[in-house]
Amino acid sequence: MIRKYLPKNTEELIHWYERYVSPFALLGGFLLDNFVFLDRIDSLQSYILLTSYMALAAGGIVLIHLIETGRLRERMVLSVAPFVPVVIQFAFGGLFSGFLAVYSRSASVAVSWIFVVAIAALLIGNERFRQHYMKLPFQISVYFIVLFSFFIFFLPILFHRIGSLMFLLSGIATLFVTVLLLYAIRVLVPEVWKEERTRVARAVTVIFLMFNLLYFTNAIPPLPLALKNAGVYHSVTRVGDEYVLQAEPVPWYKRYLLYNTLFHREAGKPVHVFSAIYAPSGLNTPVLHQWQHKNEEGEWITESVVPFTISGGREGGYRGYSTKNALAEGKWRVNVLTKNGQIIGRVAFTVIAASSTPPVVEIRR
Repeated sequence: MIRKYLPKNTEELIHWYERYVSPFALLGGFLLDNFVFLDRIDSLQSYILLTSYMALAAGGIVLIHLIETGRLRERMVLSVAPFVPVVIQFAFGGLFSGFLAVYSRSASVAVSWIFVVAIAALLIGNERFRQHYMKLPFQISVYFIVLFSFFIFFLPILFHRIGSLMFLLSGIATLFVTVLLLYAIRVLVPEVWKEERTRVARAVTVIFLMFNLLYFTNAIPPLPLALKNAGVYHSVTRVGDEYVLQAEPVPWYKRYLLYNTLFHREAGKPVHVFSAIYAPSGLNTPVLHQWQHKNEEGEWITESVVPFTISGGREGGYRGYSTKNALAEGKWRVNVLTKNGQIIGRVAFTVIAASSTPPVVEIRR
């Protein structure tokens, strides 16, 4: 009875996989990447996982064209040929799942949502790209994207530095690896290279320029830095190895939604903004707390900038805070920035005058 529901040939097996198995594998893979394999982006298992996916994808790209041009005719190879696009699809799906897990942790929703949404779209769309993975321009385009996305956070971890220089080196490294892959294709299947080289060059150029545009407009999150925790508090006190914070109680659901925090300020009392920023071991870099107030014309005016240096390696992030006195009523925000002005995160709140300090809860970080 159950046999009639099972696939009867290779194409039907692939269709069955895409329709019934792939959606659950997509969700399961993302959850595993986010909470298990890529819990720390500077861990050895993260590098092994992502580089294995990239090697698998590169091998699959070359193998497809060796089979398509008739250079591989062995019976065993031909029998698995229909599965090669699925293997490439699987590798790219794993990469996009991993990148979504990594980049979404570092993204400020207000600024970097474009890049994160693009990664999410590629992850979801990847499940319908199997036929496109037969074409060299599409293969190289996707491979270029995953390489660039990888080097953007790998090189800062490797060199213990962040900033524009690391991004430019990431672009050079991506171009270098892509050229090596294209050289292998040119040597092994020269007719494919001759036919597609113009389209490949055009696609790579467009993607390279798009990455640069996104980076220099702060649309790419400043990996490997990630804001683990941030908020506005009535009191911040260090006790031993912990920070004791006093905050106004917030309903549980507002912690996970984009609500603007209300801060009831008693006259003469300071306001503190606390942040915990994750950075990999060995990375020490300046960060800024930029205090801004919204004026009557609706413009954000910078009132002060407080710099301090963070040291990487702490699982919960490097903790620091800034303080400001005599805040005017109205909307405020504190941007947590890199030294180059990239937004790591943001704390937004509305100051309301109060005759006394409201009830607070104690939080330990």
